Amino acid sequence: MTPADVEKLRKALSAEHAAVFAYGLIGARTTGSLRTRVTNAFDAHRAKRDQLRTAITTRGGTPSEPEGGYALPIVPSTSAQAIQLAVHVEAGITAAYLELVASDDASLRRYAALAMQESVARSYSFRPAITTAFPGMSGPTG
Repeated sequence: MTPADVEKLRKALSAEHAAVFAYGLIGARTTGSLRTRVTNAFDAHRAKRDQLRTAITTRGGTPSEPEGGYALPIVPSTSAQAIQLAVHVEAGITAAYLELVASDDASLRRYAALAMQESVARSYSFRPAITTAFPGMSGPTG
């Protein structure tokens, strides 16, 4: 395990802290089946957060701590906005684990790849319509 890997774990942990914050806010502003899905996402991110804290400390690192608050692109007041924020959160999580996939440690690469897969699947569950063939790339022109 290299110091760079510990720093990549810390970045992923920071993203998980932000996700827990955002899903707590989303959960407080939703009801019904959407709230159930949000609660499940909240629980999944808390579990990842705890796993990352353990992974960092067992490797001799110091885990990043959560911030007192996080700047969110929107504060949801409708179900559509709650979904929009959840999809945004999952995109950030996927990006945060992307660096960890480049680790020399095969177990960390696998962990990160699975975390990214879970995040993309969760995002898709909130908004199943795929708008581009390759998300993140612009669509065809003309």
